[in-house]
Amino acid sequence: MNSDMTLTITQPDDWHLHVRDGDMLKLVVPHTAAVFKRAIIMPNLKPPITNAAMANAYKKRIVAAAGNQDFTPLMTLYLTDETTPNIISEAKEAGVIAAKLYPAGATTNSAAGVTDVKKIYQSLEAMQQLNMPLLVHGEVTGDVDVFDREAMYIDNILIPLVKNFPALKIVMEHITTQQAAEYVSQAGENIGATITPQHLLYNRNAILSGGIRPHYYCLPILKREQHRQALLALVGSDCNRVFLGTDSAPHSQHAKESDCGCAGCYSAYHAMPLYLEAFESVNALDKFEAFASFNGPDFYGLPRNTSKIQLQKKSWTLPESFGDAADPLVPLKAGETLQWQVKNSKEAK
Repeated sequence: MNSDMTLTITQPDDWHLHVRDGDMLKLVVPHTAAVFKRAIIMPNLKPPITNAAMANAYKKRIVAAAGNQDFTPLMTLYLTDETTPNIISEAKEAGVIAAKLYPAGATTNSAAGVTDVKKIYQSLEAMQQLNMPLLVHGEVTGDVDVFDREAMYIDNILIPLVKNFPALKIVMEHITTQQAAEYVSQAGENIGATITPQHLLYNRNAILSGGIRPHYYCLPILKREQHRQALLALVGSDCNRVFLGTDSAPHSQHAKESDCGCAGCYSAYHAMPLYLEAFESVNALDKFEAFASFNGPDFYGLPRNTSKIQLQKKSWTLPESFGDAADPLVPLKAGETLQWQVKNSKEAK
């Protein structure tokens, strides 16, 4: 491929994004808004976003952080054991796009999550009737090997859930395994999935190469190479229910590099170059626009964007960090050379 090659694609959306709150929110939202038209915002704050009023208040803070950039946050609800059908109905009426199922204790700020999915069956029935998608962090918890938790979730939780709610739209967030790739590819039209850049680019060796590398640590954790290859095969296929979801999850350097470092990779600033590196590695650039720009809105029943962005094959060096020099935000691949860049965004025709 020529070094000056450009790709013009429909402006993408991010279907899985963490922006936190406060100063961190103000730092990271502009990074996403500079490239993406819309993003589904994860609700796992402290306290979590559990009702429509909280979701709308959070949305206002995000919109304010985006400034004058044309960016729409799509809000979600955090499901708990106490979520009722009425809460779901009010959220849907208020414009909340989906609800997120965190198994209690599965990931960052998930302590208030669902302890037993059967406790929210009435709320799931309401979601099914209202055509509100369910977003799942697909890992079991408890005394289960961290590398087996996603596969076990599919067998023990997801398959029975789909059987009990056959019309419920379900998105398996940030899938990481061959089992998940195979399940999604063979599933019905109501099952979708997002995939992160790190799970397409790296296997679990990245966390331990030359020492412990905490900025490659995320949940679900990176898996064996066979699983990465299965994900690459899936995005290179004609499956139209797999779409871009960075799961960009900012933590300060101190929080990542502490003796009990937080899970999450920050990729919002440079997500498109990361994804393009992965797609190019398997000669699947012709599949990229559908993955980034078409499959997500089609699954959610939203219009595709009409604006365009241009991407250029041109090397550049990613900054070492962003924000406060005393405790900065360190991105995935900090200081490394990337081969693609966003040439321009939103104004491109």
